[in-house]
Amino acid sequence: MIHLFERPGASVLRCLPQPRAAALGLALGLALAVPQALAERADRDKPLNFSADALRYDDARQINVLTGNVEITKGTMTMRAARVEVRQTPEGHQWAVAIGAAGKPAHYRQKRDRVDEYIEGEAERIEYDGRTDTLRLVGAAVVRRYVGTTLSDEIRGQTITYDNVAEVFSVAGGSSADGGGRVSGTLSPRGSAGTPAPAASDAQEQP
Repeated sequence: MIHLFERPGASVLRCLPQPRAAALGLALGLALAVPQALAERADRDKPLNFSADALRYDDARQINVLTGNVEITKGTMTMRAARVEVRQTPEGHQWAVAIGAAGKPAHYRQKRDRVDEYIEGEAERIEYDGRTDTLRLVGAAVVRRYVGTTLSDEIRGQTITYDNVAEVFSVAGGSSADGGGRVSGTLSPRGSAGTPAPAASDAQEQP
């Protein structure tokens, strides 16, 4: 597991060994220790709006199936994909699954609370659970943090789960057939987001 602790001018990593994961390789957690700078808190209370080339309502599953240049917005949160399934639970919680097209992954973007920072992600499939305010990005997943328009941090893996409330990432690498069980990332020193990080950090399966 990797935890990222912030202090002025530095990023400090602490690495702990993990057991072998069954199918996804190494699992690790990346905790952004900025409790006052969570994802935009008002977003979860905003209505979910959508636009698409076509809509089909599946009454049996109580799901709206959107296809063709789909865009979902919820406050500062935006999701774009070739196909999105949207459902609202009886309790009023919204749920969506975005699926990309060949060569064009599903895309996610959201502002962080009270700072000029944005979280962006892309993957073959993105699942949003409004009840827990979490995202799950599956298939060639990437999550990036931007300070203004400058890329600061980037994490890559086969599956990334992002808890918007706690602002914690869990990242899993692929199997040996599709990535050697590795995840990778670039972490910029805090306070110098405009300066590229000197090196990328990698992790691999523990024996």
